Amino acid sequence: MSICVWFKKDLRINDHEPLLTASSKGTVIPLYIIEPEIIYSDQFSSLHWNFIRQSLVELNQKLTLLGQPLIIKKGEAVEVLQNLQKEISFDCIYSHEETGNAITFGRDKRVRGWANNQNILWKEFTQNGVVRGLHNRDGWSRIWEERMKRDILPAPNRLKKISPSLRSLILPNCEDLGIINQKNRPDLVGGESKAMDILDSFISHRGLKYYKEMSSPNSAYESCSRISPYLTNGCISMKQIVNTVKDGDKNKILKSSTRSFLARCHWHCHFMQKLESEPQIETNCFHPSFDNLRNNFNEAYFDAWKKGETGYPFVDACMRALKETGWINFRMRAMLVSFISYNLWIDWRKFKNFLACNFIDYEPGIHYSQIQMQSGVTGINALRMYNPIKQGYDHDPNGEFIKRWVPELSKLEGNDIHEPWLIPGLIGHEKRFKLGSNYPFPIVNLKESISVARQHFKNVRQTKNFREISNEVFIKHGSRKKR
Repeated sequence: MSICVWFKKDLRINDHEPLLTASSKGTVIPLYIIEPEIIYSDQFSSLHWNFIRQSLVELNQKLTLLGQPLIIKKGEAVEVLQNLQKEISFDCIYSHEETGNAITFGRDKRVRGWANNQNILWKEFTQNGVVRGLHNRDGWSRIWEERMKRDILPAPNRLKKISPSLRSLILPNCEDLGIINQKNRPDLVGGESKAMDILDSFISHRGLKYYKEMSSPNSAYESCSRISPYLTNGCISMKQIVNTVKDGDKNKILKSSTRSFLARCHWHCHFMQKLESEPQIETNCFHPSFDNLRNNFNEAYFDAWKKGETGYPFVDACMRALKETGWINFRMRAMLVSFISYNLWIDWRKFKNFLACNFIDYEPGIHYSQIQMQSGVTGINALRMYNPIKQGYDHDPNGEFIKRWVPELSKLEGNDIHEPWLIPGLIGHEKRFKLGSNYPFPIVNLKESISVARQHFKNVRQTKNFREISNEVFIKHGSRKKR
């Protein structure tokens, strides 16, 4: 029997049930498809491909050592599978379930139709805590816990060499694919071994004070796990992470940090489940009453936010750091979304793709769920309106982060760096700082813009059937966590 193991967002050989199962039943055809529909979409960037490419390099090396290199093809999935079937007949396709965006969802439906027409079995295996066909959240947490307790599967001992050898692409870089290289310099390198290295360093020393240090951008880069891009691309499984963190011999971080991190592992799948259960949240608000809430789009505001030139130092520092490194901690992501949603009053659908392209760990299920929650359109979550000035004082009191990423303000000290518009003219002259010249004026008034936003939300919440619809949203998506 020949089985095509289709690698998608599971670029590893350990704890890979499709690969291990296929290796025990016959000849394995390990396949990765570079899909133009994905790599040329508005949600994909060089940041993503470079990480995926690094992961594929290592995956190919490991598969080669097992006996059969990775087969790399480029094209639309159904067409690639059709042509592959002509080269070497296979009986089954094995892969992991994927909770992706509308592109991959549509692709999977086409592949399913083709496989059925060809009488080819396509078996999809569970990969995390996301449950297919779930009608409501009752009992979901129990399922998640049960899946995390399953054994970690080993890599296959060997793979039978395909004969004759199949033609495979030489792994292309961004230039080969025509993907424009973004001007960023991430230090996160793709690959299964890198995933284990970064997890080991987190639980051995980096994450010691994770619970206390994850909110400040000054400490978060070191104290957070930063395992997210490896989860996104399946360089490591969620089960592997949870089991490793629960290993008392390996885990040296504080119990409070361990509990906090494991809770976020749970939340990871909790938010992905929302997209799995309702794919429409990629384009529609959870609560339909908010679909037309923000109709006025200010292009100048949007450009200033993207460039990190809003006149609010902590906002601008976070945006510039994100664009340079591809990663920033959760609280700062939430603040960026809060600022553009409430203060600049821009609809989440206008900026979702920009952030997707700048998050090295872009995961559709988490992305759309979180952006909607942070912009207040779920109908079941409290409004989270972050004050960027207060956030700066709380998490960057000495302005170290701001000085690094907004060098125009590097000569300022104390409160001046958080609120440069309050600097008296004489002092500003002494420091050779002039607002509007060295650094822009604040783009909006914080208090006034928040006041207007609150009134808009109050008006929507008073509309007919709002509460009834909110209850329906909660039944389908709300957390059942006991308080």
